Amino acid sequence: MDMSWVIDTFFALFAFTLIILMVPGFAMLEAGLVRTKNVTTVLTVNTMIYIVASLVFFFWGYVLAFGGWNGSSMSMYAAFLFQMAFVGKTVNIMSGGVSERTRIIPLAIFTVFMAGLIYPVIVNWSWGANMLKGTFLDISSMHDLAGSTVIHSTGAWALLAAILMIGPRKNKYKNGKIKVIPASNIPLVALGAFLLWIGWFGFNGGSVGSISSKDAANTVAMVVMNTNNAGLIGGLVVMILGYIQYKKFDITMILNGALGGLVAITSGADVVSPISAIIIGAAGGVLVYFAVPFFDKLRLDDPVGALSVHLVNGIWGTIGTGIFASGVSLMAQIKGIVVVGIFAFTASYIILYIINKIVPFRAKDEDEIEGLDVSECGIESYPEFKRAI
Repeated sequence: MDMSWVIDTFFALFAFTLIILMVPGFAMLEAGLVRTKNVTTVLTVNTMIYIVASLVFFFWGYVLAFGGWNGSSMSMYAAFLFQMAFVGKTVNIMSGGVSERTRIIPLAIFTVFMAGLIYPVIVNWSWGANMLKGTFLDISSMHDLAGSTVIHSTGAWALLAAILMIGPRKNKYKNGKIKVIPASNIPLVALGAFLLWIGWFGFNGGSVGSISSKDAANTVAMVVMNTNNAGLIGGLVVMILGYIQYKKFDITMILNGALGGLVAITSGADVVSPISAIIIGAAGGVLVYFAVPFFDKLRLDDPVGALSVHLVNGIWGTIGTGIFASGVSLMAQIKGIVVVGIFAFTASYIILYIINKIVPFRAKDEDEIEGLDVSECGIESYPEFKRAI
């Protein structure tokens, strides 16, 4: 008994460490995708999210989500740290999609509400204490291993609300045309994406909850394999589609295709077969490839493609689990998507609206043109470079 407790405690701490690698993952990915004049701001926002979201979750978010501290099968501190590793990801998804035109202070205030209210409530309904138990809104029967809906869609619904409120970057859509704003640092994009990919093994694998028995260890190994394969095939599909259409290999789209596959398999990596995982991941890559230009046509300015990766594939992954996994109700999956989507979008929009009235999210036009690094941070990441307008 003591040995299994120790092993599972170590496993949770190891998974926590892998997930925390996603903090620099998001930071590097976003820093590479934005223009050089906004890189310091993006890095500061990602640092702020990790600090604020983690502390808020420690002080009250965790108890709201799970009803208290529990250490029956492992150290309660390890159980907390593992869950704490997830919370900031919801805001990372949102902040990256509204980068290059939003200020740090209002984002910090929203982080408090996401980590201390919106996300814990959704976790409570799905993985935790379940305040909705016995009501028609009960979504506890939704199978969402590591959060295709609970984490990825939640953050992306908040992003959609923010984009609708804040609007696109200056001159992104002008005279009926879409201005292509290229990534500033492709090596950082690749580094960030691969850090996220590595972190996903803790994200999904750790969500099995135990590795101290033969069956549990086998399940963890299968989950990690399914996770990796879904990312591989998602990237491959986008690579092929891009070459067929343009005779070029766009590394930013290929990596987003891989991330889309990873998001899609996050719901059912423990209950679908290896072949089903590949199908889910391949569909995730296809969805990313077509969703990115689709959102641009809708004038939803998302510099990092977070809506395509996290919202579209968060929904698809949860549905795909209902299609491919035996014993999982497709209707329960759809119900979970709808309930979480309505709550996450509505709550986020209301909170964003109130914050925006007090502390405007949108930077001043002159600050956006000059770059937020100067006005928000006073430190430029590349001071010797000519700034792009």
